[in-house]
Amino acid sequence: MDHDFWHNKWDKNEIGFHEPNGNALLVKYASYLLSSPHPRIFVPLCGKSLDIHWLLANGCEVIGAELSELAIKQLFKELNVAPLVTKCGNHLCYSADKITIFVGDFFQLSKDQLGKISSVYDRAAMVALPDQLRRSYAAHLTDVTNKAPMLVISFSYDQSLMEGPPFSVTTSMVTSLYPNYKVELIEQSAAEEKLKG
Repeated sequence: MDHDFWHNKWDKNEIGFHEPNGNALLVKYASYLLSSPHPRIFVPLCGKSLDIHWLLANGCEVIGAELSELAIKQLFKELNVAPLVTKCGNHLCYSADKITIFVGDFFQLSKDQLGKISSVYDRAAMVALPDQLRRSYAAHLTDVTNKAPMLVISFSYDQSLMEGPPFSVTTSMVTSLYPNYKVELIEQSAAEEKLKG
């Protein structure tokens, strides 16, 4: 899967993965992210997720990473915030009070760019990546966040029934991808809606 795949999705507004009301599991399990006195949450492959609105409204500083500049322009427009746009190494950096988004290749982000992260919110990043990229993603995420605690939301289904993304990511896959973490399944439930279409 190359960069053009995701750029085309955003250009064509094929963003069924974008939840219109944010994620109920984020609200339900926010304590996993908000335990720090000054939560600084990293949201990888963030798109223009409404979860960012919720995190900001609940006192978090949000650091995001996204390949599509179009998505980030839409995010700041929906936040009704005019960002400062600067060049940060290989990325464009969109920033305003309490929010910084790095636009570019996630795998080129460094820990120096991110700074100290208190926790990671992965709502749809891991399931957006094919199997061959997932291990590299997990290793890089662990490294650049200094093994910050994570809240991961994934989908598990018979992958032969549908091509991803989203790809099926089981609990055992998450456990194998993060060998330096104690992985705990905190909820498993049937999806209320179809994953595609």
